[in-house]
Amino acid sequence: MPIPDVLVVGGGGSGAVVASRLSEDADCEVLLLEAGPVPHGGFPDASLDARLVPGAQPGHPDVRPVPVHLTPQHPYTAPRGRVLGGSTTVNGGYFIRARRSDFARWAGQAGDARWSYERVLPFLRATEADFDHPDGPVHGAAGPMPVRRAPLDHPAAVAFAAAARELGYPLEADKNAQDQPGFGPVPTNTRAGRRVNTALAYLPGAVARPNLTVRGEHTVRSIVIDRGRVAGVVAEHAGRRVVVPAGEVVVCAGALVTPHLLHLSGIGPARRLAGLGIDVVADLPSVGAAISDHPQLAVTWQPRHSLAAPVSTWLGGVLHLASSSGGQSAGDLEVLQSLLPLTALTGGTVAAGRAASAFLVSVLTPRRGGGLRTVSADPGVPPRIDYGYLATPDDRRRLREAVRAASRVLDTAAFGEVCAGPAEPSHRRVIDDDRALDQWVRTYLGTAQHTCGTVPMGPHGAVDAHGRVHGVTGLRVADTSVLPDAPLRGPAATAVLIGELAAESLRHP
Repeated sequence: MPIPDVLVVGGGGSGAVVASRLSEDADCEVLLLEAGPVPHGGFPDASLDARLVPGAQPGHPDVRPVPVHLTPQHPYTAPRGRVLGGSTTVNGGYFIRARRSDFARWAGQAGDARWSYERVLPFLRATEADFDHPDGPVHGAAGPMPVRRAPLDHPAAVAFAAAARELGYPLEADKNAQDQPGFGPVPTNTRAGRRVNTALAYLPGAVARPNLTVRGEHTVRSIVIDRGRVAGVVAEHAGRRVVVPAGEVVVCAGALVTPHLLHLSGIGPARRLAGLGIDVVADLPSVGAAISDHPQLAVTWQPRHSLAAPVSTWLGGVLHLASSSGGQSAGDLEVLQSLLPLTALTGGTVAAGRAASAFLVSVLTPRRGGGLRTVSADPGVPPRIDYGYLATPDDRRRLREAVRAASRVLDTAAFGEVCAGPAEPSHRRVIDDDRALDQWVRTYLGTAQHTCGTVPMGPHGAVDAHGRVHGVTGLRVADTSVLPDAPLRGPAATAVLIGELAAESLRHP
């Protein structure tokens, strides 16, 4: 093929979008390199079943396990999609937009109003075909990503809805409409019980275009930069390293891989990179300086009787409420209902029965901490990744509040219709005592896999509001690493938006 005008690194939540949109211009030669496989015969049924979460299944072939530390004493394995479609192929299918306040904050941090809610709304609408609100002023009806809200007809979901009413929480029927936070169904990127990842949504029509080439099993190891301008990438394929030239490069490898790739290419904190023997191209200390994500815990409960398997999705309802310091409109605590026991999610089955079911509770307050530090010039050596959870009294207090919010749901008469009692934490004294609850949190701490902020945009960050890397011509980043901090909701829908905005910027600079 001719030298591509644009080479896209990574075919996940943002990269598949960028490649598809750019290839709409017949004069733009686009090459998409994906580290994982490209399933030319179609995705396996189990990968698309919206009742399953491939990323929760240990050893799943489409998942790359990334070693991280949630706290200095708490090692953890973060799953990331390693297949066309990236993490949208293996995640839970939760597709909720960021909040208006997120966009206002990002616009301020980026110094560019293009990130305001009013400016991004047309792009949000262009991404989706919302089957529940096709005629609404804030929704799209003809975009690539289908959006369906989880039905609240499963007995456990019915009980959760009644419990939320009993506790006085408002109904939030459309989580993508910027209404007052409360209880409502989860918007999902599914159709008829099937997960629709970005590869299925954006690429089927695009791959027939003669100006788009998609190659799987190509792991990009470094970016080639010549006198301050990008010249291509070095990729590994079938055990060989090849140099792939390109006019421009857009890195969409995800918030854990992208900063490591930049470091290996000489872009990051100069003194640290030089100490590893890496030739410094651009001194950008913010690359990998911090991470933003959402800590998560599973509050489990024992069913009163055997529960039926979910019909179309593992997701039930979701409750958003404000922490004591989150502001009345923030909704910075989340109680997300799983209609399947954790053992079913990790085992790849849809059997519910009488095994303990879960509420996944998260703190969604925008925060930055920890960081990603490259420790070797050898790309085969993983970086040290620290999330920095539980670092402050506010971190610990908000998690206690989130756990207690889920516990209050379990205590309602309405939820008692399906719940025989708590499973974990099992003792009221743990819930009521701050010190005991903090210890429980430290023991069972997890993460929502919503990583952002490792290549932040802004004048003092690593990229500008268009994703252009400071100091390197022709190089952009377009994934959730550019968000200065994680949104007040899961970032899957925002990752797709980032792809749309990056493509628009490239097509109409």
